[in-house]
Amino acid sequence: MDIFYSPLLYLFVILVLIAAIVILIIRNKRQQDHFRTIEQRYKDLEKKVDGFQLKNLEAKLQPHLFKNILNSVQSHAYQTYYTLDKLATVLDYVLYEARDEFVSVRREIDFAKSLIDINKIKVSPLFEIKVKTKIAGQNPYYEQKLIVPMICLDLIENAFKHSDLQSPDAFISFYFELSEEGIFGITVSNTSSELKPLSKQAGGLGMEAFEQRLRILYKDCFKLERFLEGNIYTAYLKLDLKQIERAKMYTT
Repeated sequence: MDIFYSPLLYLFVILVLIAAIVILIIRNKRQQDHFRTIEQRYKDLEKKVDGFQLKNLEAKLQPHLFKNILNSVQSHAYQTYYTLDKLATVLDYVLYEARDEFVSVRREIDFAKSLIDINKIKVSPLFEIKVKTKIAGQNPYYEQKLIVPMICLDLIENAFKHSDLQSPDAFISFYFELSEEGIFGITVSNTSSELKPLSKQAGGLGMEAFEQRLRILYKDCFKLERFLEGNIYTAYLKLDLKQIERAKMYTT
């Protein structure tokens, strides 16, 4: 009996080991395929950035900005695929849709949310970042092309540059709203660092230049407020889309 069962047991153990090895090989191959997909996605985006020559001087987007983002993405492998997808969305918006003179509120908000998601990887997962959107009813202004592309960019970049990222009660809050009357509002609040939140940064427009840009684009159809209460810095941009639509009709 021992002679009969020993070979069977031996065979069984061998089969189990073979099955385990096959499973490990399959899992390893899937993992390698997944990482190859991510790596290829990264390379494709990197090529896109290398050839990126944005002529929109108003936006002042530099290729090195996306290079830095790609490097940040690469160092956070656990969320690389998700963030690369967001980065692809942002790049497509900047390279193609931003060429248009105007875009819709919906597309600008989508761009802003993707940009916020990309910037999230620079801070701790425990850092509080709040994003809220409020669109009143079936708003006719939501899909109309009345917004200058990337008008949210400076507000978002400013919040991440100057926010206090170390305090336990630190936060950044983004609130997008569109009223029935056609008022599009962007409110950005953050706990302020010791750096002056209104100072101009190298390679950026600075908030003063941003306001000047708004005056050129929207004249009397906008309102920009910035104030500091305690250690909370808030920037509020309001665009009157009804007036903008009217002004646009007169100029076409």
